[in-house]
Amino acid sequence: MTKHIALLISSLLLSTATAFSQGGNTGFGDGDKESESLSARLLHLEKKTDAFNLYINAAASAQATQTGDKWDGAFRARHLRVEMKGQIGERIHYRLRHRLNAPNAQNSLEGFSDATDIMMIGWSINEHWTLSGGKMCQFWGGFEFDENPLYIYRYSDLLSHMEVFFAGAAISWTPLKSQEFVLNVANSFNHSFSETFGPAPVTVAGNAISPAAVPLTYILNWNGHFLDGRLKTRWGAGVITEAKGRYSKMAFLGQALSLSRFQIYLDYMGAWEDVDHFGIASTELGGLQEKVNYNSLVLKANWQPLPRLNLMGKGMYETATAPGAGTYRQSVGYAAAIEYFPADGQDLRIFLAASGNERQFKTDVINPIKHELRIELGFMYRLKAF
Repeated sequence: MTKHIALLISSLLLSTATAFSQGGNTGFGDGDKESESLSARLLHLEKKTDAFNLYINAAASAQATQTGDKWDGAFRARHLRVEMKGQIGERIHYRLRHRLNAPNAQNSLEGFSDATDIMMIGWSINEHWTLSGGKMCQFWGGFEFDENPLYIYRYSDLLSHMEVFFAGAAISWTPLKSQEFVLNVANSFNHSFSETFGPAPVTVAGNAISPAAVPLTYILNWNGHFLDGRLKTRWGAGVITEAKGRYSKMAFLGQALSLSRFQIYLDYMGAWEDVDHFGIASTELGGLQEKVNYNSLVLKANWQPLPRLNLMGKGMYETATAPGAGTYRQSVGYAAAIEYFPADGQDLRIFLAASGNERQFKTDVINPIKHELRIELGFMYRLKAF
């Protein structure tokens, strides 16, 4: 019995490193089949189709937070998302994920609500080619980028300032079951140019910039599985059209090792921006910045010393460079958690976690946040309702 429970918990934990928003050689994410649905448990329904799966992603905690020298505390909802996904026949799949604790106002460019993470439909043309479209998570790569937000205690600075859900389309080619290549074309913004960069005239370094006629993002992504899935890669690179004649170039290189009781990944993320798309340097140095470079390294590990217990550790190192200021910013982030699984067959976790960030600035910045610390006790539950 203990062996079966250990295998179950390991499979649930491994699912946190698989694709929930892109790739993973599944087209739209999976990793949830090991959880028994609430309908099956209460109503003893035998599920004979994968056409409809309903999940509720919920997390809440009691938090004590230090920002600089100031402490505050409260009970807070970390996540509340409803998710539906399924496979219709052999060719069609879909996925909808919506945040219930986010504003539902329609955004000005795409027409979707910012609260809607994903509303996509995919068509498997054959066993090697799949076409998908709608609002989706961009296919940048990296394992922090691709991990279900439910399981993230603290994002890297780069990802915490990055919008990742956009309307677009993708075509994926799977020459082998272990190798997937994706070409993704999506909008560069969810909102209008003026809402993103400010009202006209928009200037950067004293030069006026104008909206691009077709502001699109182009990404090429590779997802690889090796050694029976124990070694995985998730790499992506692309170009973001920000304004007329102005672009951002980004590369995400993620690699992960998944063993039965230990999982670890290492991500590198880099951005070279003609106009400060992330806005970190612009906020800290003042004024819209150009020719900004961001670099980020993220290392995360999960270890299960006991069947119902997971220990998590995460470290992040990041830099920001801007003209005239050089590499003005270095950031070290960290997170650690103890997670306990109280229920067999359910992805329910009781956790105690600490996360924080230490930043050093080599030049004067506006309202610098040099130190952050959050301690929290709470739960997270990926409830499979049906």
